[in-house]
Amino acid sequence: MGLNKDRRIGRQAILLLLSDDATSQLQLLEQSNWKGCIGKVGSMEAHKVVAAIETAAKKNGIIDLVYRESHALYHAIIEALHGVTRGQVQLGSVHRTVGLSFAVLRGNPYDDEREGEWIAVALYGTIGAPVKGSEHEAIGLGINHI
Repeated sequence: MGLNKDRRIGRQAILLLLSDDATSQLQLLEQSNWKGCIGKVGSMEAHKVVAAIETAAKKNGIIDLVYRESHALYHAIIEALHGVTRGQVQLGSVHRTVGLSFAVLRGNPYDDEREGEWIAVALYGTIGAPVKGSEHEAIGLGINHI
């Protein structure tokens, strides 16, 4: 019992994000009754990153328009941003910008269906000064229960 090693939601979100064939990867995940989407966002403002990911998740039917689902997604996004920004979710106010790809994945990573669904947000891209060539790679992962 417990966490199913073949359905670790964070690992699957990162693999989806970094996949060269995300469409096929999404189809495989959907066969396991999971939902997911990918996208890109670039900004000097953290709230724009949050908004882009929330919009993609809503448009792709990953979350319903109820508070608890939006709230779970929000916390997963902020946790992933902590990884990208090294613990301080500040961008433009400290002269940083990001160019990120993201993956959002929803499913049950446990053997017992009663454990319910979880949501994972994976971010990968660059962060740095708003000058071309003054950035470096970064990755972040956030997971929250729904």
